[in-house]
This record gives sequence, C-alpha cells and structure tokens, in this order.
Amino acid sequence: MKKSLSLFLLVVSLKTISQTNVIKVPENLVVENIPQINNSVVNDVKSYTESRGASFVAWHPTKKEMIITTRFANSNQLHYVKMPGGDRQQITFFEEPVGTANFEPLNGDYFLFGRDNGGNEFSQLYKYDTKNKKVNQLSVGKRTQNSLGIWNNKKDKIAYSSTRRNSADRDFFVMNPLDTNTNILVGENLGGGWGIADWSPSDESLLIGEGISVNESRIYLLDIKTKTKTRILPLKDERTTYEALEFSKDGKGFFLLTNKDSEFNRLAFYNFETKNIEVISSKINWGIEDVDISEDGQKIVFSANENGLSKIYIYSVLEKSIIPLSNIPNCTIGGLSWYKDGKSFALTINSFNSSSDIFEYNLETKSLIRWTESELGGMDVSQLQEPLLVKWKSFDGKEISGFYYKAATKFTGKRPVIINIHGGPEGQSRPGFLGRNNYYLNELGVSIIYPNVRGSDGFGKTFLDADNGFKREESVKDIGALLDWIAAQPDLDKDRVMITGGSYGGYMTLACSFWYADKIRCSLDVVGISNFNTFLKNTESYRRDLRRVEYGDERDAKMAEFLEKISPLNHTKEITKPMFIVQGENDPRVPASEAIQMKDKIKENGGTVWFLMAKDEGHGFRKKGNIDFQFYSTLEFVRKYLLN
Repeated sequence: MKKSLSLFLLVVSLKTISQTNVIKVPENLVVENIPQINNSVVNDVKSYTESRGASFVAWHPTKKEMIITTRFANSNQLHYVKMPGGDRQQITFFEEPVGTANFEPLNGDYFLFGRDNGGNEFSQLYKYDTKNKKVNQLSVGKRTQNSLGIWNNKKDKIAYSSTRRNSADRDFFVMNPLDTNTNILVGENLGGGWGIADWSPSDESLLIGEGISVNESRIYLLDIKTKTKTRILPLKDERTTYEALEFSKDGKGFFLLTNKDSEFNRLAFYNFETKNIEVISSKINWGIEDVDISEDGQKIVFSANENGLSKIYIYSVLEKSIIPLSNIPNCTIGGLSWYKDGKSFALTINSFNSSSDIFEYNLETKSLIRWTESELGGMDVSQLQEPLLVKWKSFDGKEISGFYYKAATKFTGKRPVIINIHGGPEGQSRPGFLGRNNYYLNELGVSIIYPNVRGSDGFGKTFLDADNGFKREESVKDIGALLDWIAAQPDLDKDRVMITGGSYGGYMTLACSFWYADKIRCSLDVVGISNFNTFLKNTESYRRDLRRVEYGDERDAKMAEFLEKISPLNHTKEITKPMFIVQGENDPRVPASEAIQMKDKIKENGGTVWFLMAKDEGHGFRKKGNIDFQFYSTLEFVRKYLLN
C-alpha cells in the first residue's frame, strides 16, 4: 500500500513538474491540436519578442512637443514627448490599442482619439482632457465606426464620419467636442467608402470623397447648411482615382492625388474657375502616397513609393518647384506632418535593421533630428542583410517581384524558405524591419521572401487591376512561378518551403496549399478567406460593396459559381500538407466563420491542422500576449513541419 502511494505521489509530482515546464494557454485563446510548448522557448526568443517601435501621431498646437504611439505593456498606447530624445510619458492606459489622436488646435487643452474594442474595428470617438486627465466618449452607438474628425478653420468644430445611422452607410456629422448636443447630421450617404478631406476657407462646405474601389473614386463639395453634394471630379463615371487633400488658402481650388492619364497617383491641383487639373509631380514616375501641406499653405512635403522605398520631396506652391531630399536613408516613411512654423516636419522612419522611430527634418539645416530611439530588446541586428529586390517571370510572361531576406551568413548550404504573402489584396510588401521574424533569419537559418503578386499596389493601376474578378487565380500562379524560381536558386531549398500570409494573403496561402501541395512542406493561414461567397455574405455591411468590386459580385450567378469553384474550402481533399490556421474571433473583415469552416473541413478529411483563435482580437493580433503565443506556436509548427 505504501509502495503504491509513493508511486502515485511520484507520478503526480512528475506531472506537476511537467506542467510547470510548459506555457499555460491563456483563457482568451482557443487552441486545437497545438502541442504543449516548453517554457524554455520564452527565454530562447526573448531578445526577438521585446522590440518595439514608435510612430508619430500629432504636434502640440502651441509647443514643439508631440504625441506618439508606442508599446510599453501589452498594446500600443499614446505617449507624450517634450523634446528630441525626451522621455516617453504614457497618456492612455487601455487594454485595447490606441494609435490616433488630434489636438484641439488653439491651446491643446484636450485631444480627440479613437479606440475600438477587441479588434472589432467599431472605433468610438473620445475626448481626453489634458488637465484633469478625464476621458469622455463623444460618439454614439456600440457597433458603429467613427472617424477621428477634421477641425474647421474657426477651430471650434469638427467634421467626422460615422456609420451610426444603420451600421452600413457612412454619413457626415459636425460637432463642437465640448458639447455633444451640438452634434448634427450634415450629409447622408449611400455606401461605406466616404471620407472627409477638408473644410472650405469659409467653413461653409466640406471637401469630401467617395471611394468606389482602389482604382475608382470621386470628389464632391458638401454644403453644410443645405446638406447638398455637388460632384466635382469626375463629372462622368470613369475608372480613375481622385483623392482630395486640402483647399488652397485662397479657396480658388484644392490639392489632390489622381491617376488620371497616368499609371500612378500624382500630386495635382484643381482650379474651380478653369475646372482644370494641374499635375504637379509629372516628372516623378512613381506613386505619390503620404502628403502634408504646411499651415501657411506655401509648402507641401510628399513621399513617392519608388520600388518599395520612400523618397521625400518638397514642393514650393509660390515657385512651383520640386526639390528632392537626398540626405534621407533608404527606408520606408510615413507620418509626414509639418510643424506650425513650416520650417520642419515630422516623419516616421523604418528600415530593415531598425524598428520604426520618429524624426524631425529641418529644412534650414537640412538635418534629421531624432525624437525617439525604440528599444530592440537585445536583438542582434548586425547579422541582418539588406533585403534584395528579386524578379521572376510568371506563367504569362508578366514580371513579378518581391523582397528576399537572406538567412544569416553563418548558415551554409541550401536554406529553407518562408513565402509570406501580403493582404489587401491591394497591399504591397516593402523592405522594412521584420521584428520577431528576424529569429527565422538569425537563429533558424530560414530565408524569407515577400512577393508582390499581380494586384499589388505600387506598380501602376494596370498591374493593380490584373487579378480582379475572373482573373483571381492568376495571382496564385504568380506564386507557382516563384516556387519554380526558388528551385533554380543555388542557395535555396525547394524541398523545404512554407507558405504563409494574412487576410487576402491568407486566401493565397489556402489556395497555394492545394494548388502546389507537391511543392510545399506546410502552410500558415492568418485570418484568410476560405470561401468568397460566404465571406461576402458575412463581412461587415459597410465594406461589402467595396469588396465586391475587387473579388466579384456574388449576387451574379456566373460569378457566384466561379467564386465557389476557386474557394479553398471546396478543395480541402487536395490539401495534403500540415496547416496552421490563426484567427481573431471579433474580425469584422474576414469573419471567424471563414477559419472555423476551413479547420473543420480539413479535420473531417483527416488532414493535419493546428488552430489558434483569440477571443479578444480582430483582423490579426495586436496585443503582445497574444502575438507572443502565436509566435511560440508558429515556431513549433515551423520546427516540426518545415525544418524536420
């Protein structure tokens, strides 16, 4: 009896020790088929999971100080920085991330910010009082989307968009944030693609835009008093983009981005009197993306996307001249924002060996001034190599490109490969800091390729349209051509390839899993579309019509038949390699049902599938605890199925 009891206690003790050596699955995570993960992985990868970045949010209106967003706990929050290199003083302390803010423009007594709940993207509008630190919600309705708002010239009201009327159509409202009783509807719209660009100099009208698709948009003037819209561009429907930016100070016209008569978006000016569009950046044969106009209206800073890298230019409105800034390193840039004196502007810089940080560019000294230096958590970036722009020919001769991150040079022989496909589908993979994914390069010797298949942004509107509707699977064939390219490379192992991607990249991952089952080892699908018909039925109503333009209208019988034919859910028997599916339960874009039905069908067919779902996330994970567990699980998956 004593012997049996001792044996029982020993088993219990060993079991307890064993359990303490594994990572406990948090209650907010749903896990299926993922094996227990040893705690040792936490310390093994710690130097790769603790890095952080910072992004510019807003200048203070009276002092050269700024709000930024960065993470020091579980999610990105707003912080205040008083000087270059100054301490980052945390302002917001929510469990949910906060990444946008807009100062009251007279004295900075309060600022507005947006925040959703659990990744559901129903962002509410809040006011933060900088003196008493109180937060008040300004918007109405739980399942509504509300924009941050744009201040009028008198600086006492904001104009913002909201889906509060029916959760589908995006209307316009005007309000004094100090008194929510002043909130009035000024423009009722049909569809979810509407946005506000600027107030007219008289504050009597709004410059607004309607997005039809990534390659078609329109500009209107909205009379606030009469609530009537007047269409400005184009007068007749055409497949062209017109993105309004801001009125000129004299009110004679407005600045805009347009791809009229061009493959790329160009900076331009529309004159109300002549009704002509004057193209400003005609000599720059790349897409113009981030733009900001100085407070006095005399200077414009803008960036061009040149093969994925950002190039910065300054345009003088009076002299009508463009000057490129040549002393900015190869990087990607965002957050361009003039300081009120027009002598300098803020920008967020990201490069392959440095996380995102905030700088100020001084026009007089022509120098970059660093405001933040984000911690990398002990990560060794000295082994990182600048990504290579590589190109290959697809099935039809079309040239496709991508960025190739090589494994650290300490690894010899043919290297395993991860192909990571961006979402969108109108997204673009650009060279930047990989964060924790550098672990694959430095510690596992895995190379990573980020392709830009047809349909990607940054290569002109013809390329952008090349995967629409019935041409959907042609982008999948671009990955097939990449697999052939990999097979021809002396430093890459064609027999050890994993496909991964998120959102539309998740669909591409699922499609490649049955198209090229004989050429890959495994796949990782993150918030991917498994059936286009069920996706279009269940995605949130405010975005459904916008997606139909890209994927096809499932209400058309022939299109519905085609979408059903190509949907990965109907090809699960052809998926013969292990798959890992990751999903956020609150995803408004690609509902969790897309992941669940795919997982269940693979299981039903006897396939190998790991499943991870976070109850407090949406379209991808944003909270560090969830991101960490996803990373630990992915490493186990990679070691088991790609490397072994």
